[in-house]
Amino acid sequence: MPKEIFTSARSPTTGFTDKATPSPLAQSIRFGNMLFVSGQGALDPETREIVSDDIAEQTRQTLTNLRNVLEAAGADFTNVVNMRVCLRDVADFPRFNEAFTEFMQGEKVTRTCIGGTPHRKGVNVEIDCVAMFD
Repeated sequence: MPKEIFTSARSPTTGFTDKATPSPLAQSIRFGNMLFVSGQGALDPETREIVSDDIAEQTRQTLTNLRNVLEAAGADFTNVVNMRVCLRDVADFPRFNEAFTEFMQGEKVTRTCIGGTPHRKGVNVEIDCVAMFD
């Protein structure tokens, strides 16, 4: 069974590259009934610049980018079974969690949230996910 790669023009493809270099990563890969979405950050899809230094705004943009990638693959947050979150500053967790909760509008997922260093300076939150299809 071959893997299928899905890309959304409404979300940036990130990676350990500068803005002028194509990323070596896929935004998402579907294999069978599973969809793996690469970590998304708080980047504007057109400029690939960080939208804000505010953690709530970064969280909303990150989740918007994630939603756009899911939609490109024919999924949405109802398909998501697991998310992994990396926060640059764990002190941001309360405001991150508030913005996350509001954005998800009651949709339930499993989630792990750790402190760490996202790939790009100024990106204070990165989220990836796994989604399932019937």
